Amino acid sequence: MSADYLPQVANAVPAGTRRVYGSYWERVVAVWGDRRIDEPTPLEIRQLADEVKARVVVRKNSRGGRSAAEHLIAALRCMYRHAVADQLIAEADNPATRVAKPRRLASTRRALPNERLAEINDVAAATGNDPELDLLILRLHTETACRRGGALALCPDDLDAEQCLVRLREKGETVRWQPVSPTLMRHLLRHAEERGATSGDQLLRYRIGQPITARRYDYLWTRLGKHLPWVARQGVTTHWLRHTTLTWVERNFGYGVAREYAGHTGKSDAGTTTTYVRADLHEVAAALAAMTGETHPLAESRERNSVISRPHYQAA
Repeated sequence: MSADYLPQVANAVPAGTRRVYGSYWERVVAVWGDRRIDEPTPLEIRQLADEVKARVVVRKNSRGGRSAAEHLIAALRCMYRHAVADQLIAEADNPATRVAKPRRLASTRRALPNERLAEINDVAAATGNDPELDLLILRLHTETACRRGGALALCPDDLDAEQCLVRLREKGETVRWQPVSPTLMRHLLRHAEERGATSGDQLLRYRIGQPITARRYDYLWTRLGKHLPWVARQGVTTHWLRHTTLTWVERNFGYGVAREYAGHTGKSDAGTTTTYVRADLHEVAAALAAMTGETHPLAESRERNSVISRPHYQAA
């Protein structure tokens, strides 16, 4: 029954969930496809998680397969939640809830010093087959602290040129407007025009007009790692830019503004206190203006010295 039911679950969940859990559901079907979904036991789930953990491909930023085991358990919990809702099993009979996820290790990501951020931008500008695209990607992530999925989902309709805002669609189906500098907005608009991105199309594109995928990020950081050994050694990725920007915002504008800048909306990070320290879009714009050294239509008049290196940008 697993082989019949899991495709139904996959079609019912958001695309992001399907992308993360899809390979794990395929593994479940390969192992238990001919069994009823109420047959696997917590012990068998734990054994399958350990098997997935042992088979994981070892990379420089590998955490010993813990994430793979965690995702396998989470994928099964997702399936069983739907099975409970469909009354295929009772909630008390859900075996996945009785299997603990591996404890997460502390992240090795951290904010980059000013000189390291400058090195990254300098190498991106001087190497590769499309430096203009890579610099636009780096500046977009540095200014907005967006996740990779948010950048890839960006389309021309998400650009509010008058107010210098971009609409970001990120994990958990969240949607938010994020301030950007006038310079970045001009380059985003020109990029869309020159590379043929029209209404509803993905914005970030190669010179031939084809939309980029996550592979462009892999290529970019692999290239940077070849020229900057510390990038490869420490496993630096785009998410480090998010850490860099949010750390600077928190240090200079406080936790509430950093939280709003990041697009965090839940209470799990700091409990009910977040209800009282929420910032608004104008405060986020003020932080951006201080960081980039450019005025922003939504920013209040503030004078603060920027302590973060401004992204090196080559005009097209």
